[in-house]
Parts: sequence; structure tokens; C-alpha cells
Amino acid sequence: MNIIFLEASSNSGQNPYFTPIFFVLLIVVFYFFMIRPQMKRQKEVRKFREGLQKGDKVITAGGIYGKITEVQDNHLIIEIDTNVRIKVDKASVVASPEDIPQQPK
Repeated sequence: MNIIFLEASSNSGQNPYFTPIFFVLLIVVFYFFMIRPQMKRQKEVRKFREGLQKGDKVITAGGIYGKITEVQDNHLIIEIDTNVRIKVDKASVVASPEDIPQQPK
């Protein structure tokens, strides 16, 4: 039984700096196309949630539309109907109704 081993030569005409430069380039591409935009979105969401005030209309992550009646440190009191109020965490507020595109009727 003959076994043939193929040996990959490290001096096969490639620049020895190619592999490290390739990995650095790959990291830079990931940063600019994935990490940086996500950090920017998180910053915008944090700014939105910190700017919530009494009277703002909001939508929760569960799809509940309401109007803020009280703002506290970690939660909000939202009025969803006349004399119907619920307490929700600030992190569950995802958008204001103005941010949602309207569907044609």
C-alpha cells in the first residue's frame, strides 16, 4: 500500500505578509459593515428612549399603541384606551407611530 503525502510549501510564490494582511482587511470590513452600523443603531435607540416624554405616542415591542402618561427611571405608564393604563419597561418601547411607514388602504 503506497501512501502519498502532499506537502504544502510555504514558499509557493506567495508573499509571506499576504495572510496577516488578509485577516486585518477582513476585520476592517466586518467593523465597517457590521459592527459600526449596529453600534450606531443602538445609540439612536438609546437616545430615543431617553428622550421619551409625557404625551408621546409610542408602540411597544408587543405591538401595543399608546400614549405616555408617566415616565420613571426604568418604566413607563402608557394609556392604551380611556382610563386603561399599563406599566411597561422602557426597553420594550420600539418606536413612535410616526416612524412606522403607513400601508396603503
